[in-house]
This record gives sequence, structure tokens and C-alpha cells, in this order.
Amino acid sequence: MSENILFITLGSSAVVHFVITCVMALFARHRVQYLSLAWVNGIFCATTLVSSFFSHTIATAQPGILHPGMLLALMCACYLQSIYPLNISMPGFLQWERMWLYARPILVVLAIYIGAALMGSRIVYIYSAKELAGNILSSDILMRLCALGLSIYYIVNIFLLPHRIARHANVPRYLIGYCIVMGLSVVFYTYVAIFYDLRLLAIYILLFTILNLYLMFRTLETLALQLPRPVISEVSEEQGERAKEHDEEDFNEANLHRFQRINFWMQNHKEEWKDSTFGRDRLCQEVGLNRHLVLQSVRSQGFNNVHDYIGSFRVAELKRMIARGEVKTLNDTLAAGFGTTQTVRACFLKAEGITFDEYLAKNP
Repeated sequence: MSENILFITLGSSAVVHFVITCVMALFARHRVQYLSLAWVNGIFCATTLVSSFFSHTIATAQPGILHPGMLLALMCACYLQSIYPLNISMPGFLQWERMWLYARPILVVLAIYIGAALMGSRIVYIYSAKELAGNILSSDILMRLCALGLSIYYIVNIFLLPHRIARHANVPRYLIGYCIVMGLSVVFYTYVAIFYDLRLLAIYILLFTILNLYLMFRTLETLALQLPRPVISEVSEEQGERAKEHDEEDFNEANLHRFQRINFWMQNHKEEWKDSTFGRDRLCQEVGLNRHLVLQSVRSQGFNNVHDYIGSFRVAELKRMIARGEVKTLNDTLAAGFGTTQTVRACFLKAEGITFDEYLAKNP
């Protein structure tokens, strides 16, 4: 692998982490749980950016087995990844005092290495298991084994994150898989630190960057689900036809007029849309508007598409059925007009921001 490819890989990773840092810092102004995601990714950004300027040295290096530079990078990466709160208020990870306490072993090892470097200590290069066994009692090798042991400790904590996450009922399920893949990626880097290979190192950098980018996008998706949903207002009377010239003069007024016409029909034809076969085409036929105008009208009031608009009526009806005690299990929800239980879960989560099971548990 050439120096240029490694430089592009590290530079791209730095840019991606810079974007993640800026986005998370923006949201951290409103919710503190995103603060650690911001500063941890900021550290990753700075590290990859600085490393990109040493791409020639990295590309031509032959560090051998358990090089201190690889081990220290592994140890710090494991620590930073294992303190990810993952948008959850974990007191043991978010409190600065405990975070410093958690970092003390790393700080001690780093202090020893920095002190040794200032005193002119030379690195012992090990290229085979036989050489490692012959120097096992040297202070340099013992320090490397200590750093490797600390890294393993932090890796174990990464794999324990799904267990800690499972204690929180409001945690998205994708985070469990994310933590497992993140732990496996660190194990992969551990292998690279022991048996150095430039191609594998570049693969790890790409995998590491993609994982953090994935977490940012899923975080944004979670935030989007918490945004206020459009409120369906009651329409007291049916809207008649409007003059075409007037519609062209005031585009927004025309869309509102059509939406009120559609809304009035939906309010007064509950049995129609409670049929699971009812969809966009039947709605267009009933209100006498084409697909484009219906879509344009519902989007003007904040709905993403016609399916979401119809689904909002079904979710509202489902909530009324729960309040009346007509829904006790997931199978009872199909009476609200949903075709499958999977559709119920997806529509309810999208409309209310919580799962159907959570809502039913809170409203027995």
C-alpha cells in the first residue's frame, strides 16, 4: 500500500470525525448526553489528522511485535470507546471524577513511557515469538504486556456495554449490535498491533470511521423520531371546489383548502380507512384529486407522504381503542386498519416516538 493511499485514508477519517464532532457538539448544547460523543470524536479527529502528516513514516515502518506506539494507541482507543455513553446517561461514565479514575492506569503507563523517552530509553524491537520469550523479563517488554493487559480490560468493558445498555428500556436495539461490532473491531486492531500489517491497519481505520458515522446517523434518526408531529385539526364542514384562478394565485392557500377537504373526508369515513386495503389510490378516488395534488396537500401540512397521513389516523384510532380497553395484545391492533403487526410497530414508533409495547405498558 502506498503512502498516498494511507494519507487519503487518514485524512478522510479526520474529515468524517470532524463532521461528527460538529454535529454532536451542536446537539450537546440542548442535551448533555451527546457531549461525550462530541469530545471523544473530536479526539479521534485530532489523532487521525496528526497521523496523516506522518503517513510516510507509518507506511514505511516495520514496528515488529507489540511496538509501544501501536500498544499505546490501542490502549487509548479502547479507553475512549469504552466510555461511550451511547446517548444514555450512564453516571459511571458521564461523571468526570469517575472518568478520570477509570483513566488512571492509562495515565500511569503514559507517564512512564514519556519519562523513559525523555531519559533517552531505546525501544527493543521484537520480530518473532522467540525473541519475545527471550526478552520477556526486560522492563520494556513488561511495560508492553502491562499496556496490552489494560487494553484487554477496556475491550472486555466494551463487550459488557450491551449488558449495561439492556438495563435501559428506552434504548434503541441497534446500539447492542453496534457495541458488539465495535468490540470486534478493537479485537481486530489488537491483532494488527501484535502482527503489524499496513493493509489491515487501513481496513481498521475505515471500519472504525464507518462505525462512528453509522452511530451519528442512527442518533440523528432517533432525534428525528422525537420531533413534534403534525397535528390533525378538525374540519367542521366539507370544503367545496375553489376557482382554479384563485388556486394558482395562492399556492399555499390552495394546498390548505385541499388538505381540509381530504381531512374532512377522513374524519367522516372511519370505516373506510379502518379497512387494511385502504390506501393512497382509494383516497385519491374518494376525494376526487390526483396523486400529485393529494401528496402536495399532505406535505404542505408536515406529513412525509400519504401513507404517513393515513397511518396517523390509524394510530390515533388505536390509542382510542387502547383507552377504551379494546386492545390488550398486539393482535388486537389490526382492527384499527393496519395490515400486519409489523406495520403497527413501525407506524406507532414513527408517529409517537416510542414503541407500541412501551405505550401499551404505560396505558394498560
